[in-house]
Amino acid sequence: MQPSNPHPQPEFFVDRSLGRHQVADALRHAGWKLRKHVEVFEVRDERVADVEWLEYCGREGLIVLAKDRRLRYRPSEIAVIKDYKLKAFVLSHGNLKAAEQIRRFLDNAERIKAACTRTGPFIYSVQARRIVRLFPPP
Repeated sequence: MQPSNPHPQPEFFVDRSLGRHQVADALRHAGWKLRKHVEVFEVRDERVADVEWLEYCGREGLIVLAKDRRLRYRPSEIAVIKDYKLKAFVLSHGNLKAAEQIRRFLDNAERIKAACTRTGPFIYSVQARRIVRLFPPP
């Protein structure tokens, strides 16, 4: 008998702010189910507005992974997050190298998956050894 998994496998959307390949490929290699921004939007990748890809995540039931400390302050993006009850995990430090970005997501994998079982909308900051809710304020 196999042990039960306390947290079902969520599906993530990796925004272009995390780069096109390194972070997403490492997470995928670690067993994360995900879609890359570049895979979804292909040739339009660089021209897709944040509101558009956030709406896509909402329609598809995808959980957002991004590097964007200002996301919670933009009214149009917050409106989409609220409307679709989106769940988002962001890296708040813009100068992290890909290896550190990967490490933060992997070190927090169980915390992220546990948070994904909660009802959205929400945005969490993914830090070195914890996740912190940014929106709505705790």
